[in-house]
Amino acid sequence: MLEFEFKSRYGINDLLKIMKILRSENGCPWDKVQTHESIRTDLIEECYEVCEGIDKNSPEILKEELGDLLMQVVFHAEIETEQGNFDFEDVCDDICQKLIYRHPHVFGEGEKKIKADTEDEVLKNWDALKKASKQQNTYTETLESVPKTFPALLRGEKVCKRAARAGLPINNAEDCIKKIQEQLGELSRRISLQSEDKGELSEHFAQNQQILGEILFGFCNLNRILKNDGEKALTYFTNRFIMAFRAVEDDIIKQGGSLDKLSPEDIDRAFGAFI
Repeated sequence: MLEFEFKSRYGINDLLKIMKILRSENGCPWDKVQTHESIRTDLIEECYEVCEGIDKNSPEILKEELGDLLMQVVFHAEIETEQGNFDFEDVCDDICQKLIYRHPHVFGEGEKKIKADTEDEVLKNWDALKKASKQQNTYTETLESVPKTFPALLRGEKVCKRAARAGLPINNAEDCIKKIQEQLGELSRRISLQSEDKGELSEHFAQNQQILGEILFGFCNLNRILKNDGEKALTYFTNRFIMAFRAVEDDIIKQGGSLDKLSPEDIDRAFGAFI
């Protein structure tokens, strides 16, 4: 018989117990065979769905998706509990220890109390304490510690922010834009030369990929300088483009036409403002 107390309202201990039941021998056939690797993508998807709840300014969606994300944390912790490595309490202890350690301006006592009256001072102290706790002795190590699994745009911005602490050469928007324009000019020059050169396509591809990478990294640095969120900006415009695309296509359909039947000139007139 299932040993579980049904309630009108549940808490974190109930969630831990439910996960343990689902993973037990007589639990759910799907849940009990999952591994860190098999549910890795689920964890990523739940993070994005939490972000969608934030972007939609919907408390209801946010509440539901935070629950789904918390379930993923409990799921991974339960797998490690079964392997005898750590449990959910260890996860909670670890983050509590970290928060106390990295907020000496709040939790510090006596000589350990550090002054931090502004946001910049807090972030400066946080970075120094993080570097010390992770035993990072060089600035390069701080760049290498940015996870390679991050979306490329987010990773580029974080690397730029950390490199700036060591004195990144370009630290104003005008110089950054000038550098991007130079790189765009170089890309245009290369494409012109490649159209005349019948050499190896793989060589041209590698050259274009390199300069495109430099341009995109330049935009990452520009986002840092302007204190913009590149992921947010690109997401916003992508959504705006889709809405504009729908409006144009709907208008063409109402006139009895179809996008794939339009001439290149008509396509340019319809979408020129967006691409």
